[in-house]
Amino acid sequence: MFPKVVQVIPMENYSVYVYFEDGKIVCYDMSQMIEKEVFRSLRDITVFKDTCTVMNDTLAWDVGGNRDNTMCLDIDPDTLYELPFVQEKIA
Repeated sequence: MFPKVVQVIPMENYSVYVYFEDGKIVCYDMSQMIEKEVFRSLRDITVFKDTCTVMNDTLAWDVGGNRDNTMCLDIDPDTLYELPFVQEKIA
């Protein structure tokens, strides 16, 4: 099975709730990743939240703003799916 992300909700603490097609929900913590050069533009919380989206069936940031699947920053969906199931805290 190829895990498919259907919705993402970015939070103020650089984490993202990730919703999968099969109903699984995980919370991905990006606070360490934003220190890496490739993700550095996401250190601005406004950019982090405003560009967070679903592209290529996974969590991604459309930093170019043109919905180009080849130019986004994304996280492998298998990596996300391996995270433990969480209860959403945002309702």
